[in-house]
Amino acid sequence: MTIHRSHAAALATAVGFVLALSGCGGGGTDGELKAPTAGTPAASGTPAASGTASATPPAAGPSGTGDPAGAAGPTPTGPDDKGKATGGTDATTEDAYAYTHPCSARNLTVKVTSPQGFPATVRVVTVTNNGSTTCGLDFYPAVGFSAKGSALGIQATPPEGLGGAPAHPVRPGATTYAAVDLNPSGGGGPVADEINILADPSHMPNADGVSLPLATTGTVAKPRVGLYHFTARDSLDTL
Repeated sequence: MTIHRSHAAALATAVGFVLALSGCGGGGTDGELKAPTAGTPAASGTPAASGTASATPPAAGPSGTGDPAGAAGPTPTGPDDKGKATGGTDATTEDAYAYTHPCSARNLTVKVTSPQGFPATVRVVTVTNNGSTTCGLDFYPAVGFSAKGSALGIQATPPEGLGGAPAHPVRPGATTYAAVDLNPSGGGGPVADEINILADPSHMPNADGVSLPLATTGTVAKPRVGLYHFTARDSLDTL
């Protein structure tokens, strides 16, 4: 699979993204929201006993979540198979297709995890493409936080000096990862029990955002979000 560390000019438009959050205990997978049906904006998931929020099943296509601890996502097609510009292949599964075809929220499954072996302040957002064609995401998701149902008014800051291709491609069935550090400096701040994620702030309305519980709450102070990558470790390196 071609891994695009695409880094275009940082979004000038700040996402006025309100996060409605509710606490949840435990570790591992913090929360999950699958894609809504067509025409239905994504809503906050209702946390189950396990700390997973669920919603309407994806509209179409296979489901996959990958390894939240940073293992590579689903195996990409080979150089002579789909996803490459060889004779007789389906152009809709090539990376280039993503540059003019943004992802639809209804074809995505979004989760947040607390991978083992990562810093205690880090959570990892995973986005899986359940559609049948490659689609494009922004270079990073818009991420904010809430506590006890009230937005904290804090947005995670992306890396500076972005440049490169105009979209991060996600092939059918593939999962991409974005690391989020709630408190990089270990400073004081409010405690968040929920995270709100807009997978593609350049092309999706705020209504397509998802609110997911954090299995382990955390202090939020000057949070940062990494670039989308096909392993969580690679995304962590961009923080």
